[in-house]
Amino acid sequence: MNWFSIIPFIVVVITAIATKQVIPSLFFGVVVAGYLVTPDWLGGMTQALEFVIKGLSDPNNLKIIIFLYAFSGLIGLVRISGGIKGFVQTATEKISGRKGAFALTWLSALGTFSAPSFRIVTIAPVMKAMVKKLPMTKQELGFVIETTASPFVVLVPVATAFVGYMSSVIGLSMDQNGIEGDPYMFFLRSIPFNFFAISMILIGFYLSFFHKSKKQATDAENKDSEQQGEEDDDQWEDCHPSVSKDLPSNYWHLILPLASVIIFTFFFMYMLGVKKEGAEGFEALINASVLDAMVLAVVISITWFIIYLKIRSYPLRKQMNELVTGGNEMMSVILLLAMVWGLSKGSEALNFAQTISQSLQWIPASFVAVLVFLIGCALSYFIGSSWGTWGILMPVGVSIATVSGSSLPIVIGAVFASGTFGAFSSPLSDNTNTTAGILNLNAVRYAKFKFKPAAMAAGVAAVLYLALPFFL
Repeated sequence: MNWFSIIPFIVVVITAIATKQVIPSLFFGVVVAGYLVTPDWLGGMTQALEFVIKGLSDPNNLKIIIFLYAFSGLIGLVRISGGIKGFVQTATEKISGRKGAFALTWLSALGTFSAPSFRIVTIAPVMKAMVKKLPMTKQELGFVIETTASPFVVLVPVATAFVGYMSSVIGLSMDQNGIEGDPYMFFLRSIPFNFFAISMILIGFYLSFFHKSKKQATDAENKDSEQQGEEDDDQWEDCHPSVSKDLPSNYWHLILPLASVIIFTFFFMYMLGVKKEGAEGFEALINASVLDAMVLAVVISITWFIIYLKIRSYPLRKQMNELVTGGNEMMSVILLLAMVWGLSKGSEALNFAQTISQSLQWIPASFVAVLVFLIGCALSYFIGSSWGTWGILMPVGVSIATVSGSSLPIVIGAVFASGTFGAFSSPLSDNTNTTAGILNLNAVRYAKFKFKPAAMAAGVAAVLYLALPFFL
């Protein structure tokens, strides 16, 4: 049994928890894997570099990178042309009551589900502008907003920044364990088993339409002074660069590009399903070419939107600069992906899956999902990254599920649920800090406020993961 194969993962977990930084931890793990494969001062580094290059050269991984960069660039064009600001301004002018505000929050998720941060940036300023009109504290508003961010986005099967990566980590884990099948189909089958995300959505829906605050809890608010708190409470302009006072305002510049991406994604999914798979009807939509469809959809959407903005007298140079600036905002994510893929290649070289299979085959199949979920929740909370958690934990979860005979869709759903827990509740999460910044909340106290309901939802999910294998 090659116990050396688990050293890179142990290094990654310990370093990530200690430093609260995922990318350097993954890089350290890749380097350790390189030296374990080639124990030479120069050979270890070149081997680590080879692992990363092999991961980046995979066609599907390249498609994920292209989609993420291009979509982020499209959001940059939407931002600079006033799409986000126009949406916020129109919403604040048209909506005056609690029901209308929260109806907008939930309905807008149907069109802005591409990424959690994008969801927060489009809807949090609206809630900030209406904070004095709503019988809820700002931390409760932030909580409701975030339930329509990560917990909602991870359940959407197409046209999101998450789909490609989630399918990718499943595919890498399947390859390590010699499992045949379409990773995207396994992702689809795992969606109903993301019990944490589903529980958080239900809690958020309850708070939106049925809950009434009993006391004015303002302990998470972060005011420099009482006067500033009173005067600036509902000032949404400049609370985020996407709604800067200097930007124009046109909500169609948000609606049209996003609708284009969604419509073209389904169109190309269908056409590729008919052409490559020979399928018809609904079966043509569910095929292995979803990444191709998403890339084509976002590229075409960028092309026509640039032409449209040029006709509307937006300088082409300014558009190109914003396209690149927007795409570069995704570089930290792309770097994370490169490290995850490199670590996966290193794990293959060290026979990680075989080691896990031989050493953990004693775990009963009915306990795999709940153990993976609880471990993942702890990991994601301490590192504050759902993507980092998935990249670290998915190979382990799939390996244990394979050797124990546990249901793969349930275990995969448990891994995704555990990462979602950290993205929602951790004070280190980008979502927590973005929401806190817009609503003028203290990020640590706001995360503490969210933790109790998140822990309750995690408890419900853990019970379901423990009980479900006895019925399936």
